[in-house]
Amino acid sequence: MKTTMKDLHETERPYEKCLLKGAGALTDAELLAAVLRTGSKGETAVGLAGRILKIPGYEGLSGFGKIPLERFREMRGIGKVKAVQLKCLAELAVRMSKAAARERLCFDTPATIADYYMEELRREEQEELIALFLDTRNRLLKESLIFRGTVNASPASPREIFVEALSVHAVRLVLVHNHPSGDPAPSREDLQMTERIRSAGELLGIRLLDHIIIGDNRYSSLRERGILPARTDT
Repeated sequence: MKTTMKDLHETERPYEKCLLKGAGALTDAELLAAVLRTGSKGETAVGLAGRILKIPGYEGLSGFGKIPLERFREMRGIGKVKAVQLKCLAELAVRMSKAAARERLCFDTPATIADYYMEELRREEQEELIALFLDTRNRLLKESLIFRGTVNASPASPREIFVEALSVHAVRLVLVHNHPSGDPAPSREDLQMTERIRSAGELLGIRLLDHIIIGDNRYSSLRERGILPARTDT
């Protein structure tokens, strides 16, 4: 028979502990156990949650969102339903983080852009490049995923970017992409790509305001590094 929360002492059950002390008193494993509800044969939900948070290569909450659906289903005690619940929980956490960051989002402030895209991009195992097309007042007109892969394997095409920019009458542009390694320092390929896009934009009257690289809870702004000039309104 499965061991459930009811088999635990009342003070050890995540539900009861939450009611008595508040959700902030629960450990990461206990919070996850409250979602799982049941464990597996001979194992409590808290024990199962602890195993999930120790999966090699995906340890802790920082790795939880990166766990593939198939990897969940391979684990003892997790079937299709629980696997889907866990993936939905990870996605909900990302969307909640983005919703909170959106309130502070300013397309002329690199830190707020990095905050907004951090949870979405830091867990990706491939590089993604997103283009943000802005109007004269730095309001977002459109967001587009330009490529997924690596800079070497899937170079960003200035033509593709500026066809979209012109279609929405954008006059300013911000690029955002991630480094799956976790190190946001710009590579030589990043700098070369940025210069190609900046030069093409100058010819078309579309200014590249910044290129922001997302790492693991870190970011690099090419404007802050002085690689791209600070914005002027002239």
